[in-house]
Amino acid sequence: MAFFDIETLRVVWWVLLGVLLIAFALTDGYDLGVGALLPFVARGDAERRMVINAVGPHWEGHQVWFILGGGAIFAAWPFVYAVSFSGFYLAMFVVLAAMILRPVGFKYRSRKADPAWRSRWDWALFAGGLVPALVFGVAVGNVLGGVPFRFDSDLRVFYLGSFFGLFSPFALLAGLLSVAMLVLHGANWLVVKVEAGPVHRRARDFGFVAGLLSLVLFAVGGLWVAFGDLGFRLVGAADPMGPSNPLRGAVVAAPGAWLDNYRAAPLTLLAPVAGIVGVVLALVANRARREWAAFAGSSLACAGIIATVGVSMFPFILPSSADAASSLTVWNASSTAHTLAIMLGVTVVFLPLILLYTTWAMRVMRGRVTTREVALNPDFY
Repeated sequence: MAFFDIETLRVVWWVLLGVLLIAFALTDGYDLGVGALLPFVARGDAERRMVINAVGPHWEGHQVWFILGGGAIFAAWPFVYAVSFSGFYLAMFVVLAAMILRPVGFKYRSRKADPAWRSRWDWALFAGGLVPALVFGVAVGNVLGGVPFRFDSDLRVFYLGSFFGLFSPFALLAGLLSVAMLVLHGANWLVVKVEAGPVHRRARDFGFVAGLLSLVLFAVGGLWVAFGDLGFRLVGAADPMGPSNPLRGAVVAAPGAWLDNYRAAPLTLLAPVAGIVGVVLALVANRARREWAAFAGSSLACAGIIATVGVSMFPFILPSSADAASSLTVWNASSTAHTLAIMLGVTVVFLPLILLYTTWAMRVMRGRVTTREVALNPDFY
């Protein structure tokens, strides 16, 4: 495709990666939040089946965003894929193991009437919601702080960290923010999806607490970024048109540098502002019992908080804390222009189809889930 140069294609795929991650948080994010709330928001088998069926028709379709995100990293940013999936492989294994519990739990939980059997699967669904939400946030925290890897002169990558080294104080803060954000989103989904009653009331209460925690943790994270030891900076002029070579360009660790883009382009402040306004809207709408407004607020909060990470780091994608010169950026870690152009053509065709399918499925499955409907419908989980 000769319509775009390599610089434009790199920026387009950086934006598309952000779009895929936000779409994953907006769709599968509320599934994870509902799973993390399951043992607490519902009491008794009828209530728990109602909660499970509030996400039952949608969760499989939402996995497409997770797959697309991983595929986009693999194809558009191969150096990022190589480093992150080898360095974080134990964390990825934990996430995948937890996510496997979800389909198994959905399929098998109600196959037996034994309360102990169902209780064990309820906790499996809880782990399948909580663990990915926590680990995804911890991973983002590590990316902001820098990942301990380096390239040698032959571009062989060496990961110098350990599994437990991933859980630094800032990474745990990011993990808790991720859990609070997705629990807020999941609680707001339950409020619009289940019948009025005890579960509806508890979901509103949990959503309010999760919203307050999200606001506090996001603010603490912002102060940490501003005054802590986080940040990297390109030294000298970058060459956005140059070849993909992770050792091309000079990078230094620079505490506070994650605020550079906001100083250079104040319009980028819209990202963190959207995160804060979204949480505040969710909290106010929660108290005013404006259910869809609260869900819109938590959606805006997810989009704003994730966009804040991307805007703060641009053009970095994966900075190195072990050797800053090995840091991966939008300008030195992409696939070739030919590959990016072909992928863009495929995306232009199939992304609208996925959006249409998701919208159609949401429309077909609209309406509230009730305990009576769950008891009478043999197709429900």
